[in-house]
Amino acid sequence: MSGVIVTNPPKAEQKDVEALAAFGVATVSEAMGRAGLLGPGIRPIQQGVRMAGTAVTVLGWPGDNLMIHAAVEQCGEGDVLVVTTTSPSTDGMFGELFATALQRRGVRGLIINAGVRDTQELREMDFPAWSRAVSAQGTVKATGGSVNVPVAIDGQVIRPGDVILADDDGVVVVPRERARAAAEASEAREAKEARARAAFLDGELGLDRYGLRETLRQLGVEYRTYEEYTGEPR
Repeated sequence: MSGVIVTNPPKAEQKDVEALAAFGVATVSEAMGRAGLLGPGIRPIQQGVRMAGTAVTVLGWPGDNLMIHAAVEQCGEGDVLVVTTTSPSTDGMFGELFATALQRRGVRGLIINAGVRDTQELREMDFPAWSRAVSAQGTVKATGGSVNVPVAIDGQVIRPGDVILADDDGVVVVPRERARAAAEASEAREAKEARARAAFLDGELGLDRYGLRETLRQLGVEYRTYEEYTGEPR
């Protein structure tokens, strides 16, 4: 497998990344029309952490972390390392030593469509990671691959410089040219949810607020008393 290392790709504006960091993954995905989510198999190794940054992508060989070493050089302040392999892998391709090198360069975290190890150490050093698997299985450094090329994880294309947002609920990718619009749409959605939250605290029902009684009627859903439904007295 030959490959390429692309240097200095375009990135989303940092102000737009920081704006998106104020919102949760679910809010941003919904604001983009339920788009951008990686699958539920990519899970956090920690809890209570939200992370946002610009993607540095890696396409490597299963069980081989050579291209992660190559990618470290391409990483800088505010980046997120995004790793996938040419075919499925659960090997522990990333651990505490990689995190040390990346943290020194200002990298905000890791998304990996494979395995991580040293998870306790990663949590202790506050280096967040979202992975397909946790595995102590080691890797080799023997096969070429690519850095900063478009990659796909769970059907989502991630390009270098796209915004990656991750939290306890999962991971969402925002195309770099849509970052500002996504942040504005997320702000509008959060304001709408705040109004709904206030209404629910005041006792209003979602059935009424969202006009769902008519939806139920159109779907043929009927209300029946217990006696009508069972034919038995209460």
